[in-house]
Amino acid sequence: MYNRPIEDLFEEFKSSKNGLTSIEANQRQKIHGYNELRDAERKSPWQIYMSQFKDFMIIVLIAAAILSGIMGDIIDTVIILVIIILNSIIGFIQEFRAERALEELQKMTVTQAKALRSNKIQIVSSKDLVPGDIVVIEAGDVVPADLRIIESHNLMIDESSLTGESIEVLKTNSTLTKTNLSVGDILNQAFKGTLVSNGRAKGLVIATGMKTEMGKIALLISSTETRTPLQIRMENFGRKLSYIILMICTILFVSGVIRGEDPYKVLLLSLSLAVAAIPEALPALINIALSNGAARLAKKQALIRNLPAVETLGSVTFICSDKTGTLTLNKMNVSDKFDASDQLKLCMSLNHDVQIDEQNQLIGESTEVALVNDVIKNDRDNYIDQHTKYPRVAEIPFDSIRKCMSTIHYFDDKILVITKGASESITPLLHTKEDALTLSQFAEEWSKEGKRVLAYGYKILDSLPEIVSPSTIECELEFAGIIGLIDPPRPEVSAAISECISAGIKPVMITGDHPETANYIARKIGLLSSSEVTITGKELEKMGDEEFYNSVEKISVYARVSPEQKLRIVKTLQKKGHYVGMTGDGVNDAPALKTANIGIAMGINGTDVSKESADLVLLDDNFATIVKAIKEGRRIYDNIRKFVKYIMTCNSAEIWTIFLAPLLGMPIPLLPIHILWINLVTDGLPALALANEKPEKDIMKKKPRPFEENLFAKGIGFHILWVGILMAGVTLGIQAWSLFHKMENWQTMVFTVLSFSQLGHVMAVRSDKTFLFQQGFFSNLPLIGAVSLTFALQLCVIYVPWFNSIFKTQPLDLYQLVICMIVSLIVFHAIEFEKWIKIKFFSNMKT
Repeated sequence: MYNRPIEDLFEEFKSSKNGLTSIEANQRQKIHGYNELRDAERKSPWQIYMSQFKDFMIIVLIAAAILSGIMGDIIDTVIILVIIILNSIIGFIQEFRAERALEELQKMTVTQAKALRSNKIQIVSSKDLVPGDIVVIEAGDVVPADLRIIESHNLMIDESSLTGESIEVLKTNSTLTKTNLSVGDILNQAFKGTLVSNGRAKGLVIATGMKTEMGKIALLISSTETRTPLQIRMENFGRKLSYIILMICTILFVSGVIRGEDPYKVLLLSLSLAVAAIPEALPALINIALSNGAARLAKKQALIRNLPAVETLGSVTFICSDKTGTLTLNKMNVSDKFDASDQLKLCMSLNHDVQIDEQNQLIGESTEVALVNDVIKNDRDNYIDQHTKYPRVAEIPFDSIRKCMSTIHYFDDKILVITKGASESITPLLHTKEDALTLSQFAEEWSKEGKRVLAYGYKILDSLPEIVSPSTIECELEFAGIIGLIDPPRPEVSAAISECISAGIKPVMITGDHPETANYIARKIGLLSSSEVTITGKELEKMGDEEFYNSVEKISVYARVSPEQKLRIVKTLQKKGHYVGMTGDGVNDAPALKTANIGIAMGINGTDVSKESADLVLLDDNFATIVKAIKEGRRIYDNIRKFVKYIMTCNSAEIWTIFLAPLLGMPIPLLPIHILWINLVTDGLPALALANEKPEKDIMKKKPRPFEENLFAKGIGFHILWVGILMAGVTLGIQAWSLFHKMENWQTMVFTVLSFSQLGHVMAVRSDKTFLFQQGFFSNLPLIGAVSLTFALQLCVIYVPWFNSIFKTQPLDLYQLVICMIVSLIVFHAIEFEKWIKIKFFSNMKT
């Protein structure tokens, strides 16, 4: 398209400089579809729902339900199936909400476009554009489709979102003669999703939707998802648990048959044991905990696209962050100024292409906007008067070879020439060597501090030259002054960097900016220390894989890096065993975002493709939000560990109780419906409330947990074993005592003691290190409410006749109830005593 005359393209697209009619546009939209990027094979609601039944524990429960039905126990079958359906509905709702949240975010990114329809400008939704439309773009607009430029007036476009190049591109409407050009070299086209930073233009729409350059890249991105640590741990956990369940049930059944017991009763016992071993509520609890965490993160400006990624945040060891807009404000400010003459302010007022819109906002290239802001912040009226008094008569636009621009103004009865540009461009144009030396000294000093340097020169002529060209205008200039600009760090970033480092997470800056600028910002926010390294993209390109592998952990700043090199950085860190969080906003960042353990896209400046590839979208583009998300991720994982610890200890107690009772010569202590009640209500409600536990005070002073660490590390496995045996011992003790005293309601007492013991257990496991009275009894009100409700429901099971018939329970007298409550407190006090032993004798133990 770029090397064909525009007249040929008008003929091909059956269009003209007057644009299409509305009727023609509507007809073409039926053929070409909407001008939007399609989602990457998003699951249908039905697929999301059916995926909830893949978990092995759910499959075992379904088998248990079928077996119960065959054996004639319809109540148990119905209860198990209700549990399965409730679990699947909860999981579906959470995953579906996450998908809908992203869709809403994408709707926010739909822009408006100015299309020429029947030779009249109409404001239309960008998604309604079709090939053949004529579109008008100007400074501040996002290019709505791929365009071949027809008319151009100093049009400059920021294509970093597409090419990764941070330098703005000056566009032309000329036909290019070369062939096989890369996207970055096609100067007569504007591409969908890029930003117009200066000037204005008209363009012919040559591609929309997935046929645009952005759409082509979107199609290349793999839809394969990286599994999170939690998914891997839960898969391992489910597999190991299934082996244990099958082994125990087989041993129990075979040994019972060998002893000559009724096969039906032994099968019932084995089924009870299988139900006891399966934490039915665990998948739903984890989904709810992750969903609640995602909701809390959304309030902190972090949108989670993939629920398990909430927990992955707690495993991150490296955060690779872009500089502009994430670590900095993405707003250039004048930081330094040297007035070489009294004309500098006037030069800054007149030499630029910034416009003021209807809302009195400045529209234009970011550096020029910063310069004008500095001029008008104290005297806006004088700025407007100067433009009226000294109107522009001619100009020489900026180009990438000269690296400067000149504007020419009437100046009373003379002509004022103002030239602005890079210091190295202005230096040779100055009239005196002394001025050139002064300019060079300031430029060198400020550049080392990471500042962007612009210099001004001027001269006054008696009349306008006949030929206005760089050779006649940009020479023999007086030195007006020099300006230093910088995109300052976000105020909150330094504290966030410090928190990362104390949490054992290494923050790394990856930017397309110059190394001096990158180093200045990195040192200012505490990211770069004297022992750490900065390298450029060129240096990285020269490094072999082995050399980079050995150096990657020491590098804190990557400057002038391409998006392709981001992918290499991620993969090398992962080979080193690190969990990597990677930020990005451009289309070319998408592969790195997809490959990273946590891909983090920018919600404000990010492209649709980058958001689609990411696990986390920052709605405020702020690095400090990433740190908040990591803290929340660690809190969620800690709380998941707490309710895994709680639920599995309770299930362990149930297994020991059922397994040991026949060996001790006692009848089966619990019915399957009792176990289901305990697992769903007594375990489920308090475990759900554990997700609301506040983070431990030292949560951001711990190192990230190792990837290979399982859910039972750091003493949890031992806790599950010994507390499970203790709880079973207490339960079997009450069974033996009630049988000895020939109490008819002995099974109800066993059921009650086991239920109440678990309530005491949940109050004790709220913290691994802090006693209940120290952390505050009411610091987690949802848990207090859940324990109170569960206690009340258990009393209903004991005393309400309707429940008695369903659960086959019998009322307890006051003496029996008090005995059950006192005995149940043994478990709570034992766990509090365990904390005292840890503090007293193992205070240095990692927890």
